[in-house]
Amino acid sequence: MTALPRPDSALTAEEVEAFLRAHPHFLAERPALYRVLAPPLRVHGEKLADHMAAMLRAERTHAAAMAERADGVLAAGRAAAGLAARVQDAVLALLHAEDAAECVTAELPALLRVDAMSLCLEAFLPGARILPSGTVARVLGSRGAVFREAPDELPLLHGEAAALAHRDALVRLPGDGPPGLLALAARDAAALDPAQGTGALNFLARAVAARLGR
Repeated sequence: MTALPRPDSALTAEEVEAFLRAHPHFLAERPALYRVLAPPLRVHGEKLADHMAAMLRAERTHAAAMAERADGVLAAGRAAAGLAARVQDAVLALLHAEDAAECVTAELPALLRVDAMSLCLEAFLPGARILPSGTVARVLGSRGAVFREAPDELPLLHGEAAALAHRDALVRLPGDGPPGLLALAARDAAALDPAQGTGALNFLARAVAARLGR
């Protein structure tokens, strides 16, 4: 494709017209330019009709892309709001539970609408799953939480619920004490959608850590 010349001064209308006449395929090779061009007021013959059609196609493509993006943003917002509401219910359950570890595994999965949930620590705690030293740093790195579409090490993190973990989410437990994490497992991808964001799950992890005295 031929590029426009770059003179020191602005091009005149005559120079632009001459260039386009000398390069009749210039606009056809750059359909994105049609979005910034003003359409002719009337259609005079097939050539102008083709250019107007190209401008309309470019504008419709842009509008469709913007609509799809807006739908995605709205869907992500609804998903995040839904998870945040479920986490609020989970935190209330933690506040009233006599045994925080048992509450995590027995009560919170239903409240969060996941299939299973484990409290995992690199130390012994009744009701928690014991992890080898260094596991939390290896699976989370520097991240506070991660959603995984094809999770590995399922028996280690989910135990007997490993078969249910078609997707999982791992959330670091903050505070002092041995490294730990919450491991959520779900068969339905929508239950642990990354579009929900990690903010609500990190808040839940802070609430669990507080109940554990970390």
